[in-house]
Amino acid sequence: MNEFCPRRRTLIRALGALGVLGGWNALMPPAAFAAAGSRSATPGHIGRLQKGPPRNVTFDAHVRTDRFHVAGRGGAAYSVNDSVPSPLIELWEGQTARLRVHNHLDVPTSLHWHGLLLPFTMDGVPGVSFPGVSPGETFEAYFPVRQSGTYWYHSHSGVQEQKGLTGPLVVHSAEPDPHPVACDFVVMLNDWTFDDPHRIMTKLKAQSDYYNLDERTVGDFFEEVEAKGWSATLQERRMWGDMRMSPRDIADISGLTYDYLLNGHHSATPWEGLFAPGERVRLRFINASAMTYFNVRIPGLAMTVVAADGQPVEPVEIDEFQIGVAETFDVIVAPEARPYTLMCESMDRTGFALGSLTPSLGEFAPVPSLRKPPRRTMADMSMGAMAGMDTGSMARMSGTQGADMTMGASDMGQMHDGGMVDHRVPHGAWDAGIGMKEGAMDDDAMQGGSMAAPMGHQSHGERSQGMMHAAMRDRLDEPGLGLENVDHRVLRYTQLRRPVAIEDQRSPTRTVTLHLTGNMERYMWSFDGKAYSESGPIDFHYGERLRLVLINNTMMEHPIHLHGMFMALENGQGAHLPLKHTISVRPAARVSLLVTADEPGRWAFHCHLLYHMEMGMFRVVRVLDKEHAHE
Repeated sequence: MNEFCPRRRTLIRALGALGVLGGWNALMPPAAFAAAGSRSATPGHIGRLQKGPPRNVTFDAHVRTDRFHVAGRGGAAYSVNDSVPSPLIELWEGQTARLRVHNHLDVPTSLHWHGLLLPFTMDGVPGVSFPGVSPGETFEAYFPVRQSGTYWYHSHSGVQEQKGLTGPLVVHSAEPDPHPVACDFVVMLNDWTFDDPHRIMTKLKAQSDYYNLDERTVGDFFEEVEAKGWSATLQERRMWGDMRMSPRDIADISGLTYDYLLNGHHSATPWEGLFAPGERVRLRFINASAMTYFNVRIPGLAMTVVAADGQPVEPVEIDEFQIGVAETFDVIVAPEARPYTLMCESMDRTGFALGSLTPSLGEFAPVPSLRKPPRRTMADMSMGAMAGMDTGSMARMSGTQGADMTMGASDMGQMHDGGMVDHRVPHGAWDAGIGMKEGAMDDDAMQGGSMAAPMGHQSHGERSQGMMHAAMRDRLDEPGLGLENVDHRVLRYTQLRRPVAIEDQRSPTRTVTLHLTGNMERYMWSFDGKAYSESGPIDFHYGERLRLVLINNTMMEHPIHLHGMFMALENGQGAHLPLKHTISVRPAARVSLLVTADEPGRWAFHCHLLYHMEMGMFRVVRVLDKEHAHE
């Protein structure tokens, strides 16, 4: 047994450790969410893997509306087999999987098998790969299992994911484990709210900083004047004003409404992973939240990263890592005979998910205090990008070792429904904040790289929704917002290296460039200034090797997920580039990925921040084989 409700004295101790944070959710009244029936969901079997011999698996997922209780409060949730989050599914590489979704709701539903390689008709995205699962119906995904690693599954219907419809999925390798362990645990993170997700969306559209309690005050202004002087303070404030942003805009939704859960457990009743002294332990971290980035550390215990997004990487010893929404990281730890705290702090530091790795149930390590909230900087506006960029950074961006810098830094292109294709312009020759039109760059946009373009002054669908000036850095060697100055080792994307060379060593034959665009003030999100409703598919040709370039013209992180195929991250590791299904693109950053289009069909491609996706940051990638090349 690896999870339980602590005894009264343990609960009091945990609540004391939470301190004032225990009052965050009390600020909001219980949400008027749709009433559920008499059923009551509990945290599903999430924790220690069961394993066993390789076998074919049939899993029946019964989707219902249940009651779910968090820290003494109850509300309606979507469950699978009466569990919130949904139960762990274990598959075996080389065997078959039969995953059946039974819809007991009165609305359509779906389950997407995040990161799994399977026929596109079984991918579980309504309107893209199949119609969805209507009330009272059953949908079956039956496929050979072609991979191994840590993945997860979730609804792709509306905002059901926010109300509990997420679960872990682990595929056991057909090969011997290169990192054998005695204990193997899943650690799944969620952000739970009692509020109706549609009400949350309405609040964000009306006031994008509704959930931000850390906005600047008049007192902050005078403190900055004292530290920087009047001129510098006013100039900086003017820049932030032009961008319609604040250096304190860290997360759209905060602990004001969210409870952060670890394996379905609130921090007042933490999940516990039981180990025996001397055992090596694998922890499979899954960020299954709707909107929250987490900073993960285990005070007093080093972690060795051995997999990212289910794919193996050469071991990297660290003390902390930032995990974007929809990413997974496997780490190995060697705990001593004492308890340890799994501290998973929300990036905006308004709360945390908490767990315990312990040799004895009921024993807990101290809970560290929340750190000070981070601040965005001029780097998130792309200020000083060239000054801070070295040759290695430019080489990673272009996929070269220092040659062809022009393409690596600014391969802007003629726009079409499939994104942007090769069409180079000189460095610094554009300002995307000034009117990118549907057909091509506005002539005014090609002048000078001004930072003065205000966000939100373009019409949606015709202009860029406030795209900033050119992002010039890959930012892959940065540790994540708020972790820049910590005194311990933090994982960076540049450290991820595949143990064996990637199979496809061909050079890409073309580049597809997409800009991540948005308007925080009006809460609109898109690719290339077009919402999903205004865009057509992005066409890949079956069998081709292409470079996918993502340029973040917003001042927020975006976890971008490609269904059906892995992306090789160009992070300077040569033939050993790591494979990712979700890549976190930092503000004012440029990320280059290599894709082999070897999975025909229609695949979703989107930001995995749920409300950004719902507001339009979503496209369809269409991989066309010869038979369907002219569709």
